[in-house]
Amino acid sequence: MTREIIDTPDAPGSARSGSPVYSQAVKAAGLVFVAGQGPFDPATGAVLGDTIQEQTRQALTNVQAILRAAGSGIDRVVSATFILRNPEDFAGMNEEWRRWFPTDPPARQGAKLPLEIPGLRISIAVVAEA
Repeated sequence: MTREIIDTPDAPGSARSGSPVYSQAVKAAGLVFVAGQGPFDPATGAVLGDTIQEQTRQALTNVQAILRAAGSGIDRVVSATFILRNPEDFAGMNEEWRRWFPTDPPARQGAKLPLEIPGLRISIAVVAEA
């Protein structure tokens, strides 16, 4: 199986960080596997957004940039995993989610965020068709 590591400066958490422990995405078997993306500014690494809607939007913007770099797109997402810090953010996350996936949304699962990163409320990982 051929694997291609995806790396773009348009999203955070890349191999350019000097000592990477993960790839932004791996393209293999006709799919793109995008690592969990938080609401981080690609240039500064700062958390962007105070509300769960803003943070969901930024996390999905980062996912979209990585998918674009892989030759895919947000419309090709087949599965997603979201991780919330606060379960009470679920409704607000869904509000923004519907804007990105208005019809035929991907399969999805959720979990509670096991990390305490100041200001971070959400992380989103996806699998998309290449």
